[in-house]
Amino acid sequence: MTERQAFTWQVPVDHPAFAGHFPGRPIVPGVVLLDRAMACAETWLGRRVGGWQVGNAKFLSPVGPGETLVFTLGSTTGAGVSFSVHAGERLVASGNLTPSP
Repeated sequence: MTERQAFTWQVPVDHPAFAGHFPGRPIVPGVVLLDRAMACAETWLGRRVGGWQVGNAKFLSPVGPGETLVFTLGSTTGAGVSFSVHAGERLVASGNLTPSP
């Protein structure tokens, strides 16, 4: 596991979350960003995690269909993982994940 690692994800224009979030102006729900951050963390750690605790999650800018996001992960104290999500230069979200015991 490297000290920091970045993962790129292009939001599918037909992602099922857009159906109800929000009609007329689709926005990626925060839970989808968290789910993707957790999947990236598991890839980075090289193992599946049974569950995650989310700490200090902040959603700073809306994300629409087709946007390319970069998830950057780093180590925190203990077994935690910090994450930040960018769309170009725009910070979209950030927070910390800790594997549940």
